[in-house]
Amino acid sequence: MKEQKALKIELLKNLLFNLILFTIIFSAFSLFIWTQVSAYLYNSSDKELNQFKKQLEEFSKYNMSIDFPGNLGENDEISNGRLTEEFQINIEKINNPRIVTILRNSEGNVLATSSKVKAFAEYLDKTDVEDKKDGIYEISINSRYFYRGITCKLISSENEEYYVDILININSEKAMMENFRKTLTIGTVILIIISFFISYYISKKTINPIVKAYQKQTEFVQNASHELRTPLTIIQAKQEMLLQSPDSTIIEKSEDIALTLNETRRLSKMVTELMDLARADNNRSTINKTKTDLNELINEVLLPFNEMAEMQNKKMESELVCNKQVDVDKNKLKQLLVILLDNALKYTEEGDSIKVTANNQNDRFTINVIDTGIGISDESLKHVFERFYREDKARSREKGGSGLGLAIAHTIVKLHGGTIKILHNKPKGTIVTVKL
Repeated sequence: MKEQKALKIELLKNLLFNLILFTIIFSAFSLFIWTQVSAYLYNSSDKELNQFKKQLEEFSKYNMSIDFPGNLGENDEISNGRLTEEFQINIEKINNPRIVTILRNSEGNVLATSSKVKAFAEYLDKTDVEDKKDGIYEISINSRYFYRGITCKLISSENEEYYVDILININSEKAMMENFRKTLTIGTVILIIISFFISYYISKKTINPIVKAYQKQTEFVQNASHELRTPLTIIQAKQEMLLQSPDSTIIEKSEDIALTLNETRRLSKMVTELMDLARADNNRSTINKTKTDLNELINEVLLPFNEMAEMQNKKMESELVCNKQVDVDKNKLKQLLVILLDNALKYTEEGDSIKVTANNQNDRFTINVIDTGIGISDESLKHVFERFYREDKARSREKGGSGLGLAIAHTIVKLHGGTIKILHNKPKGTIVTVKL
């Protein structure tokens, strides 16, 4: 119960982490897009402002004067000043209808403006020229009209300083950016919502190996406890029976002693196998590869099995055609072959046959152990390399199996960088294929 709660907490942690990560990524990406689009939109307006300023400075040539009639009428409410004829001529030369110009004296008082729009009155009254001397700035008129501006300093023929505010309307850019902002915000929110489901999916996928590992660990502990308990129970029972008959001779209790020894050997073998698997799990298993004649090694392993097959009235044959030496750990490969041949003998009946083949193609070596025994079901094929898995547990225990052999075989093949597969042998039996 506690483990399940811990797994749920871990799932929630992963979900929150992934969601926060996706949110940061999408928000940062949206911010980047916003800044880039904003810079691109206003870049054109800023270029126009700087170009107008540059042309104005070139045309003016420091010959400003305020003694000529300007472009405002006598009844204008914005200012009583006049643009000089020279300044007016320069403005007309540049001729940019998007741009509004405002002429100020050195104190910042408005002398004249190229626009007669009364909406500028509030701006003209409140603007401090000292705040507008450096760089491009942005202003709004009655919260309806938006301008980007730059201030240009000019010198009159009497060496008096004058300032010109150069403003360009950016209402269209503002409207575009507002629409883009709404679209970007909605898009980001939608992506964050989608990222929630993606985060949940990723978290589930991430936690699945942990769940499977926990389930396998639980199953392993249960199976190991069961497998160890059985021989220990038999040994304890037989020893107690021996104690109940202290006057009995060894010959009289030889069967009980033999059974105890068999269970002890089985227990010892199981513990050794578990230690081998534990070392493999911790990457502590090492292999010492040497150049080996595969034909010779297989024949060496087959020798005792040929005798056992003959005793059990089973046919054992081999077809070994490897013409190159293979770089393997001889001891581990022998252990692999013993496991495969032992299984083949266990799960074949009298009259069945077992065939071992070995061949090579370039640098790829293949070993097959083919039998005509009882075979294996499709469902069991999915689990044969799992620890303690046995298709018929009662029969396997009767034959001395623990369900660890194929798991160890799989580990040995994996250490050599190879593959092992188990297939059906038609019409009956099993084919085990090892590729190195």
